[in-house]
Amino acid sequence: METPLYPFKFLPLFKNKVWGGNKIKSLGFNYAPLPNCGELWALSSLPGNESVIANGFLAENTINEALEIYMSEILGEKNFDHFGTDFPLLFKIIDANDDLSIQVHPDDHLAQQRGMPFGKTEMWYVIESDPGATIVDGFSRQTTPEQYQQHLEQGNLEQLLHLENTQAGDTFFIPAGRVHAIGKGNLFAEIQQSSDCTYRIYDYNRPDTNGQLRQLHIAEALDAIDFSPTADGKTHYQYSPNSTTQLAQCPYFTTNLIALDKPLRKNFSSLDSFVVYLCVDGIAAVKSLETIVPLHMGECALVPAVADTVELFSEGPAKLLEVYIDPALWVDNGQSHSHDYDWLAQFVGSTANFVD
Repeated sequence: METPLYPFKFLPLFKNKVWGGNKIKSLGFNYAPLPNCGELWALSSLPGNESVIANGFLAENTINEALEIYMSEILGEKNFDHFGTDFPLLFKIIDANDDLSIQVHPDDHLAQQRGMPFGKTEMWYVIESDPGATIVDGFSRQTTPEQYQQHLEQGNLEQLLHLENTQAGDTFFIPAGRVHAIGKGNLFAEIQQSSDCTYRIYDYNRPDTNGQLRQLHIAEALDAIDFSPTADGKTHYQYSPNSTTQLAQCPYFTTNLIALDKPLRKNFSSLDSFVVYLCVDGIAAVKSLETIVPLHMGECALVPAVADTVELFSEGPAKLLEVYIDPALWVDNGQSHSHDYDWLAQFVGSTANFVD
């Protein structure tokens, strides 16, 4: 029987942050009455932050509710066997108008020891970067726990940390255990395991919106930290238009970059996974299962696993992050803004010249 599924588009969730700015508004989103927006959650299944489907007959249902019904048809058979009805990834846009706290995330093993289902490995793709913007990406030299604690107590932890300058298009893979921070002036796309567990190590003695110092997690973080140095945390890659360039690959996600300026067709018949497209530049559209989903920067579409092919379009140059989970990579540890999309009409039922 033919499946009624189709690519999902989602309503954004906006998060006010003490360090947030207003760059997300420039992408075409209205988050009033928030004074600023540090994070846009483009796709989430975390309790209390479930993304709501915005299109099709499942509109107004959450991603969690859709998974309860369609299960492996959305996730893929092996992904469903592994994750159940918990969507395993979280997609964000982050606007750092000030430095974010220095922090670390636990891995799966430590998280599960502490009663959480997943740790957090993540990656960043830089959408925009102000001149001089940086990130913290691990330690600059081999560090002992004793040295770390001494510098933390003396208030000069930053002397031990590895800084990277950022510019648009840069990619950073941040495995669980790596101390990190997003610096002021960065607009990032973040793809991560579906976890909101963060151990905050240092926050510049900065008050929150209620005038109180934010909680630190010094003791909890100690067991999570990888003290080895990071020589160069940037992912070095070259891309060609209308081709697929891998940015990150791990058991938790595979992320590719597609720079698009002509129609592109992709075949996923051998991939037992959903595919998410997150637009990080320009205006694009995803067509699969007889449905077209238009996207502007910061929006994403989830293509269910039952789809064999996907067709991608753009109005002029655009860039998409393509994300899925390849079951072959698992290490099983037991555990609204209005846009004019008239340009899309030419592709409805079209015989456009696709790049395969």
